Amino acid sequence: MTPIYAIGDIHGQKDMLDRALSLIATDGGPDAHVVFLGDYTDRGPDSLAVVQTLIEGKSTGRNWTLLKGNHDRLFSNFVRHGIAHDARIKSGLSWLNSRLGGENTLKSYGIDGQMHFDPHSPPQLERLAHFEGPTGWTDKAGLHLLAQRAVPTAHLDFLDGLPLTFETDDLIFVHAGLRPGIAINDQDIEDLIWIRDGFLDSKHDFGKLVVHGHTAIDYPAHFGNRIDLDGGAGYGRPLVPAVFEGRECWLLTGQGRVALTSD
Repeated sequence: MTPIYAIGDIHGQKDMLDRALSLIATDGGPDAHVVFLGDYTDRGPDSLAVVQTLIEGKSTGRNWTLLKGNHDRLFSNFVRHGIAHDARIKSGLSWLNSRLGGENTLKSYGIDGQMHFDPHSPPQLERLAHFEGPTGWTDKAGLHLLAQRAVPTAHLDFLDGLPLTFETDDLIFVHAGLRPGIAINDQDIEDLIWIRDGFLDSKHDFGKLVVHGHTAIDYPAHFGNRIDLDGGAGYGRPLVPAVFEGRECWLLTGQGRVALTSD
């Protein structure tokens, strides 16, 4: 049985990505099939280098399957359209807020400065008052223009063109999860990149083991019908890759494979 590897949310952590790829190469060789679960940008220090690494890997023929995450869309929506909010973010935080990570993503593309938010923003809708950069202050429109100039169109085209799911005979890979009781071809796009409620608390048998990220936990875990591989790299915790043979899963460590099983 040919193994398939998976990497959870990277969130701009280039050094962690390099280590994860090294562990996979040691276990499966340079031609290993790797599925990336999305969220390549935001929070970590080097989103630019992560995206560039993934683009170069695909262009050189690496056997990589890359899925889209909600943070990848947040990034693209701001640079392309100046949109800093998403209705799925119930707190109303702006993508530019460091808690969501847009500030660090822009910094990795050379837009370094301080975000100042309007203290009189309406409830549930945080607004940028101004951006304080090395050449002075600018408003959101000015920051949007800086982002359009700094971010290569090729990076946005790459992220925008990524698929949302990938299936094998035994596994369904997706960024956030699935809505129980709905065929995969009928799933809402928003659920595929955002869902938590109704999925994380469900024991539904999806017919295949669901492998996802999106919801950061302390360490990758097996929940019976799903495996969450988002171990919190965006918050500085390790990025731990996994390998699957059928529905069997192992995490890759410096000491080799460690079986990941449900309780």
